[in-house]
Amino acid sequence: MTTQTMTCADLLLHLLRDTYAVDKVFGIPGVHTVELYRGLTASGIRHVTPRHEQGAGFMADGYARATGRPGVCLIITGPGMTNIATAMGQALADSIPMLVISSVNRRDTLGRGQGRLHELASQQQLMSGVSRFSHTLLDPSALPEVLARAFAVFQSERPGPVHIEIPIDLLAAPVVPPAPATPPRLFRASPDPEGIALAADWLYQAERPLVLLGGGCADAPAAAQRLVERLDAPTVTTINAKGVLGRDHPLDLGANAALPAVRRLASEADVILAVGTELGETDYDVVFDDGFTLNGRLIRIDVDAQQLVRNQSLSLGLVGDAGRSLECLLDYLPGPVQRNGAERTRKALAELGLHRDPAFTPFVPLYGVLREALPEAILVGDSTAPVYAGNHLVAQPAPRRYFNASTGYGTLGYGLPAALGAQLGRPDLPVVALVGDGGIMFTLSELATAVEERLPVVILLWHNAGYEEIRRFMDAEGVTRLGVDIQAPDFLTVAGGFGCLATRVETPGDLALALQRRPLDGPLLIEIQAAAWQRALA
Repeated sequence: MTTQTMTCADLLLHLLRDTYAVDKVFGIPGVHTVELYRGLTASGIRHVTPRHEQGAGFMADGYARATGRPGVCLIITGPGMTNIATAMGQALADSIPMLVISSVNRRDTLGRGQGRLHELASQQQLMSGVSRFSHTLLDPSALPEVLARAFAVFQSERPGPVHIEIPIDLLAAPVVPPAPATPPRLFRASPDPEGIALAADWLYQAERPLVLLGGGCADAPAAAQRLVERLDAPTVTTINAKGVLGRDHPLDLGANAALPAVRRLASEADVILAVGTELGETDYDVVFDDGFTLNGRLIRIDVDAQQLVRNQSLSLGLVGDAGRSLECLLDYLPGPVQRNGAERTRKALAELGLHRDPAFTPFVPLYGVLREALPEAILVGDSTAPVYAGNHLVAQPAPRRYFNASTGYGTLGYGLPAALGAQLGRPDLPVVALVGDGGIMFTLSELATAVEERLPVVILLWHNAGYEEIRRFMDAEGVTRLGVDIQAPDFLTVAGGFGCLATRVETPGDLALALQRRPLDGPLLIEIQAAAWQRALA
């Protein structure tokens, strides 16, 4: 009797599909990954071909943020990995689950510097810096265990990218598949009961509590809403936590922790509860002056123990999943306490006057039109002026409906491919990419992917003729402008060349009409001429 075998590549596809329910992968085939593609069509897993590996990573990131499931990439040795490293850096900074599977040179050549095709001195060492872990598979029978480790990170630790590289001589190697098995159910850590009791007591006794909710709360909106209402506490929801409290909740201060009125609430709070948030500068100090000060007792809850002691002075730290921890806190807290939280929130927002702020006023009608035309849309942004304003202006009805590359790593080129990934993950919702004329040039080729996949993504392109944010920084620092007033192509002509419908608008009315006419079987690029738009609003 012989034991049936399959190749290592086939085992990988089998495990991804049948054990971990992966139905989409992003990748560009190469000579080193052909064996991975041999069985891909028959596997039933949908392959999406970006036009650059950085685009593959951003698509996987957008897919993961929109769905809560890890995005999966198949990447070639060497240049494919250096190309995707930027996208992995963004995902690592924002704790986004991403599985990157790559080839690597033959086992007998690793580290020998022989000038082999796509050779790096140590691909695994390079990728370790932008991943939770990077593993070189040396025995095909170990593949199930290594994949299980990756999904354990995604499900029960602080998530982020995981990299698994397979030497090209192993891809076709025979391996005995493991017996069919249901993947284990993994649960994240629950907080210590003694610590929860103490935290609940501090919060109940507080006179001026403040809650800070981060992206770690994205899967616990009901518990988060119940807790802040029980505490009657003004609440900061970071960029990646938008929608956790629903749209326009009376206790939601939004992602405005860097603005004076909210900073004052923070400095005056006697007890602060921070859940699933790094307390990092791209959420709390976007003016970069270290002015976000917490003087009260700080309680932090995070799935990552090391994160508890970073950025702010801690009084009480609890290691645990955000959702489970919020539920535990609710069990220990008595009934609701009246602390005038909604009125304090209203006054702070009124003082901010976001809709009257000259930095934001050009974008108030833009987001007003989007909310009217596409109220359920997922908004995916690059680092661009509309996104910087939207971080303060936008309210969403649910979590995972607003994310962008202005947080954490802060890369350019993210918006378009991440929006495509989000659309692939949530075909039931409209998706809007918010990009600038500078940033879109990093990944403009992904328009081809949008057309090829017939994805009905709306691409709002804010054209202000260059790198406006850097222009302002140079001006403020007395630096002569250099490299920021850049030449842009005719985007409508370029889009048309890809087969993408495109139009140009100059007023909110024009934008509303363009959105009404958007196709449902392919992308639409809407170029907004910034200067004309601002003149129309004057």
